[in-house]
Amino acid sequence: MTDNYKTIKVMIADDHRMFIQGLRSLLEEEVSIEIVGEAYNGKHTLDQVGKTDFDVLIVDISMPDMDGIEVTRKALEIKPDIKILGLSMHNEKRFISNLLKTGALGYVLKNTDKEELVYAINQTFNGENYLSDDASKTLVNSFIKTRSKEYLNDSLSEREMDVLKDIANGYTTQQIAERLFISKNTVETHRKNLLLKMKAKNTAELVNVAFKEGIIN
Repeated sequence: MTDNYKTIKVMIADDHRMFIQGLRSLLEEEVSIEIVGEAYNGKHTLDQVGKTDFDVLIVDISMPDMDGIEVTRKALEIKPDIKILGLSMHNEKRFISNLLKTGALGYVLKNTDKEELVYAINQTFNGENYLSDDASKTLVNSFIKTRSKEYLNDSLSEREMDVLKDIANGYTTQQIAERLFISKNTVETHRKNLLLKMKAKNTAELVNVAFKEGIIN
């Protein structure tokens, strides 16, 4: 519920006109929300930002000529007091985090229902952050993976990293021993330790995990 039952003036920026029409139909019965403007690309959005009196800008990520992240940054330069809510089909960490870092207060996916969208608009209008469940899970999972990778990197010794890189480059045990000036037995010991630490069943899986987790490039 908004303070003093103030009507929230909303502008929608999306390159799909049918989607904007759908949003209008979805929200037209909400007495607390009024759609006061719409725009169909980045430049049009910024033009409308300067001309339209509104409280919340609902912005899509993917638009012609300028993405929603850049639109958010420039819109806040024009009107620092407006609130911005991302509404997108993209459930990827880079889109969500970049939009929030740029100044948006919320991010919801286009598969959200009316009740959640209305709640997100209200939260954004009141200066509160809001993420839909799917977007929130994406950020949490990304954080967990990043922390896991950092822990794994910290747990590998410098010599183990050297052996891992040589394994990934296709060197044999004998070649690794010669390159690192250690015995073949020592190479095999490092290999076994790498398999245990990275929970890999064999060398192929070890290399796959290392690439997937970004431990080696």
